Amino acid sequence: MTATRSDRQGFVLVPSSELVGDTEELVFEKHEDITPRNSRFPEITEVTRGNQELPTAINITWSSINFKTILQWQPKPSGYFYTVEIHGQTSDTKKKCILTRETECDVTDALRNVKETYTAHILSVTSSGMDNFEEPPYAVSEKFTPYSQTVLGKPEIQNYTQKGSKLNVVLKDPLTPYAFPNGSFQSIRDIFQNDLEYKLYYWKDQSSGKKDAVTKSHSFEVSVDSTKNYCFYIQGNIPSRRENRNGQESMVLCTSVGRNILDEYGAEVFIIIAVIAIAVITLAVVLSVVLCKRKKAKAAREKEPLNGV
Repeated sequence: MTATRSDRQGFVLVPSSELVGDTEELVFEKHEDITPRNSRFPEITEVTRGNQELPTAINITWSSINFKTILQWQPKPSGYFYTVEIHGQTSDTKKKCILTRETECDVTDALRNVKETYTAHILSVTSSGMDNFEEPPYAVSEKFTPYSQTVLGKPEIQNYTQKGSKLNVVLKDPLTPYAFPNGSFQSIRDIFQNDLEYKLYYWKDQSSGKKDAVTKSHSFEVSVDSTKNYCFYIQGNIPSRRENRNGQESMVLCTSVGRNILDEYGAEVFIIIAVIAIAVITLAVVLSVVLCKRKKAKAAREKEPLNGV
């Protein structure tokens, strides 16, 4: 008998040519394992290779208004998830939107130190990838500093009056998502302080020539023509910035002192009113003439029998 067989440990059983009684003597010889390395744990190799081939985020953008900051990217995931890591220069790494299928993430509360510069790492992971010791593929955003890059939102105009030759406008600072210990929200002035100013743009109603005034407070007072109405809007401004100095514009409002129909609705409406008035006068004249003729005709008929007698 000359057959051989191997077990899982790589040993080969070789029968001896000598037999003792009816018992076959078996001799164990150690052989080198010839199992291919890449076939020992095919499931682990497949998972690792799959992670390396996961798509990473592209077109990463920061969108921030009054310090409310949203991170956006592409593409929409299919068969995997995203997890966002916020890395600050001095702060600890914070994870947001863990295992999300969305392509945006609100990272506002991870950026509370508004003067720090951050980067976002957007990890592409499988559902079990977060437990893997291997680093998943990821994309890195551009640097973002909230203090110098968030956009100033629209200021709110609380009150305005035009009395004589003075136009007075009172505004309210936009609020941020960050709160004081008492729960009230901080305004952009609480954060920017003396770096913040507002600019008032104003002009005569139905005119294109603009004037402007600047304040670091919450109110404006400017000189105007007391016989004219004025329109205006307000815009926040950070002069110390290199970029994004000007904020969003408030809604446009207009005063109505001494406003007549022509100012309010324009010449077209005045012309229509004039035409209607002329038509009414003409109709009245025509009716008067017709009625007068009828009265004369009736009076003439009443006199005819008397003449016959």
